[in-house]
Amino acid sequence: MDFDELWLLHEQLTKLLSEKITTEKLQLERRLAQLSRVEQMRDEGTPANRPRRKYPKVQPKYRNPSQPSQVWSGRGKQPRWLVAALSAGRKLEDFVIDKSVNLADDDSHNDETA
Repeated sequence: MDFDELWLLHEQLTKLLSEKITTEKLQLERRLAQLSRVEQMRDEGTPANRPRRKYPKVQPKYRNPSQPSQVWSGRGKQPRWLVAALSAGRKLEDFVIDKSVNLADDDSHNDETA
C-alpha cells in the first residue's frame, strides 16, 4: 500500500473509533442517569432524614481501682486499662462497682434536698 491509501485507511479507522466512543459514552450516561434516579428514590423512601432515637444514659458497671475516674458501662469495646488487667490474670468481677454504695449516696442526697 502506498502512503495515500494508508492515510485513507487511518482516517476511516479514526472516524469509526470516534463513533464507537460516542455511542458508548451515551450509553454510559443513560445508565448513570438511571442509577441516579434510583438512588434519589431510595433516599427519599428511607427514614434517614428522621433524627436518631434517644437512648437512656447507661450507668457504669466497672471501675479502675487505680484511677477511679476511669469507668466502663460494660457496653462496646473494653477499655485499655481493663484489657491490661484481664490479661494480667485479674477477673472482671474484681472491677464491678458496688451498687449499695451508689444507692447510699443517692439516699443521702435525697435527704439533703427534702
